Amino acid sequence: MGEADTSTETAGGVRGSLREFFEFDRYGTDLGTEAVAGLTTFLTMSYIVVVNPAILSNAISLQGYSQPQVISMLAVVTALSAALATFIMAVYAKRPFAQAPGLGLNAFFAFTVVLTLGVSWQTALAAVVVEGILFIALTAVGARKFIIRAFPEPVKFAVGSGIGAFLALIGLQAMGIVVPDPEGTYITLGNVASNPVAILSVIGLFVTFALYARGVTGSIVIGILLTAGAGYAVEFLGLVAPGTLTVNVTPPVYDITPLVGAFLTGFGNVEPFGFALIVFTFFFVDFFDTAGTLTGVGQAAGFLDEDGDLPEIEKPLMADAVGTTVGGMLGTSTVTTYIESATGVEEGGRTGMTALVVAGLFVLSLAFVPIAAAIPLYASHIALVVIAVVMLQNVTAIDWDDITHTVPAGLTILIMPFTFNIGYGIAAGIISYPVVKAAAGEWEDIRPTQVVLAAAFVLYFVVTTGGILESAV
Repeated sequence: MGEADTSTETAGGVRGSLREFFEFDRYGTDLGTEAVAGLTTFLTMSYIVVVNPAILSNAISLQGYSQPQVISMLAVVTALSAALATFIMAVYAKRPFAQAPGLGLNAFFAFTVVLTLGVSWQTALAAVVVEGILFIALTAVGARKFIIRAFPEPVKFAVGSGIGAFLALIGLQAMGIVVPDPEGTYITLGNVASNPVAILSVIGLFVTFALYARGVTGSIVIGILLTAGAGYAVEFLGLVAPGTLTVNVTPPVYDITPLVGAFLTGFGNVEPFGFALIVFTFFFVDFFDTAGTLTGVGQAAGFLDEDGDLPEIEKPLMADAVGTTVGGMLGTSTVTTYIESATGVEEGGRTGMTALVVAGLFVLSLAFVPIAAAIPLYASHIALVVIAVVMLQNVTAIDWDDITHTVPAGLTILIMPFTFNIGYGIAAGIISYPVVKAAAGEWEDIRPTQVVLAAAFVLYFVVTTGGILESAV
């Protein structure tokens, strides 16, 4: 038997093993589909390799290192934590969900905990690790699964559409189509006709929609790459100023030893009550962000059962908990499951193979940290708008004729984009559900755990928006 035959047999054996391990036949998928889905998810969330270091570097400084060097170290840590967490999701949970340090949580880490409250960044990392360990313990005993299954039905079915609206806002902002308007309507239409980023984004968006409508395999990836390539071409031809449509990638620094294990020193000089409140805030936001993402993306993938629950949710929850713990130990803020996973699901990803591809691409990005920066933000975020439009169809699962469903579902959908937070939308739905049910006299539909959750969210908002956190630290 020749070398070519041996290689073919080996490749066939690997494909067969992957098909069996990830149960391709059960989900009606194949290796090619899963690979395209993984690439799509990676491209839409790869911005985190650039954005996370940019945010955390405001709070993290290292003696003897310049800010660009710190940013480079954080990029390596971001890619590593994303790769490790997503790998666990792939081989343990076997779900097409990708993980990385979460936006919003990193901003809370840097601007609130460190810069506003004056807590050292090492102590903030210690809070992240403690949060992760708590998640592991709660997941192991089934507490997180129990709480998530206590979500009211209308909230579960509204999460997908709320995430869609949230994704649309993120994408449209990155594309320059929606911009801040603090003096008028808070947000407004950008100068689309005069902004090169917005012009190219609009063209790329409609090209992607056209490819998607034609049923072209990998249409989202193709749209992203075409848009990014057009940006580089336009700039190369001198039609716009340098740096307008492209991103400058700096040489990497791979030595992350100053960050790894830094959380250990953060346990010194800790004020117990203030530290507990910080852990509490990280815990609450991450808990319900993850719950919302798993439910919303699970709905898009058709994973939810007739009660709106994700079967074996404890496995992706455990992967998420371990990811947070490892991320904090490496030197980054809370790792969470990404809503951008919905883009890979829309491309047909249904198994852990999608997540395995994402993990592999994050590892590959280490060779050219940050390789993801080669894809401009406006190009990658086209995918978010496309998938947002698709996810809006989830509203059909909601019983809009029942006001006790309309109110919590409507609030869940509306609050997410307007507060830029998935957890807040879920909170609004959970708090309102027992209120409207009681007002309608439908007491039998209210479960004790739902009342406890509503009360917990009220307490959370009192702590975080009533000045208690600031005064305790």
